Amino acid sequence: MDSEQSRSRRTFIKSSSIASLAMMLGTPIIYGSNLSSGDSIIGEAITEWFDLPGKSSELTVLNDRPINAETPAHLLNDDLTPNDLFFVRNNGIPPNKVDVSIWTVSIEGESAKNKKAYTIADLKSKFKTHTLNLTLECGGNGRSEYNPPAKGNQWSIGAVGCAAWTGVLLKDVLADVGIKSNAVYIGYYGEDTHLSGDPDKDPISRGVPISKALEPESMIAWSMNGQDLPQLNGYPLRLVFGGYPASCSGKWLSKIVIRDQVHDGQKMSGKSYRIPCDPVAPGAKVVDEDMCIIERMPVKSLITYPKTGALIKQGTRLPIQGHAWTSADQITAVDYSIDFGVNWMACKVSPAKNKYQWQRFEAEVEIPKVGYYEVWAKATDSDGNSQPIILPGWNPKGYLNNACHRIAVKVK
Repeated sequence: MDSEQSRSRRTFIKSSSIASLAMMLGTPIIYGSNLSSGDSIIGEAITEWFDLPGKSSELTVLNDRPINAETPAHLLNDDLTPNDLFFVRNNGIPPNKVDVSIWTVSIEGESAKNKKAYTIADLKSKFKTHTLNLTLECGGNGRSEYNPPAKGNQWSIGAVGCAAWTGVLLKDVLADVGIKSNAVYIGYYGEDTHLSGDPDKDPISRGVPISKALEPESMIAWSMNGQDLPQLNGYPLRLVFGGYPASCSGKWLSKIVIRDQVHDGQKMSGKSYRIPCDPVAPGAKVVDEDMCIIERMPVKSLITYPKTGALIKQGTRLPIQGHAWTSADQITAVDYSIDFGVNWMACKVSPAKNKYQWQRFEAEVEIPKVGYYEVWAKATDSDGNSQPIILPGWNPKGYLNNACHRIAVKVK
């Protein structure tokens, strides 16, 4: 399959004339006067796909080498994302022959007191097993909306999911090895193969600060939603770090290094998973020295019901549902707007089982009259951070877009 066939497309209808937009839609745009001439409304997505092992055919494929696929928003309504609907973000080629009985993960590095290796059976027998509901999101989720366009997979909104991960706490394993007082970072290595086939090249080797590695939600996991990890999501062993870019949660895990410096593996330098340390103008050239590593992910939300383009009858109330997540302790509020952000109404927000689990929000939306509407969602977290209505700061790689999600609704 060529790149044009494997790449999904998201189309927005744009115009400076509200009247012409209304003609195209065949319905008036209610609250259209609240839009500026440069704003856009939501059009219909055109999607193509091909089969992925262990994955639903309804995923939207962005790339087939390596495989990268996202989940349409309306398929993310479950409290826990089913394994076959969980997004895929790979940098290399997954191992195709896995013997779980001999798979090991080694722990070493300059700041490790000892060097040890553990089989999966060792991890299960030596350490307490935990199950935590943790949200993972690609750092480039939402990249397709940046202008000027940013290079990379053109994720729309579906490179995110929340699953029940079962495994051991990373801090317990690191404590068993021993951590020197000069430890700064941990890095990982996996058994995926570089696209070139060169065994001496790592497709990716990222990591997190030691403080993140020692959090009580940081895991080495072998199970996802009560089943073995899917092949494309790291089978048989992976790291899981909620609240950080999913690229930190190394898949097909075979080695962890405890470093006395910031890890310098593949995709830890240059512009990979980095944003300008200071705000820049859209399209600006930024030298690598002025780029800072992304750590905590921003607060964000997603409307998962109804599907964008919903048709409802006049006089009925529209139920909406979705999820909100953050790297802070919790989501404290989610609000919705039907008049392009002029007025906001509160949603009901459910508590999380543990930190880094996304939280469900719900509301009953009253639509005043016939016409076209957009429902926008905006989340706020316990650190006081709230989603922006428009795209946040442009950056060369199109990371951290947490602008309000919106769906189209037509009342007839």
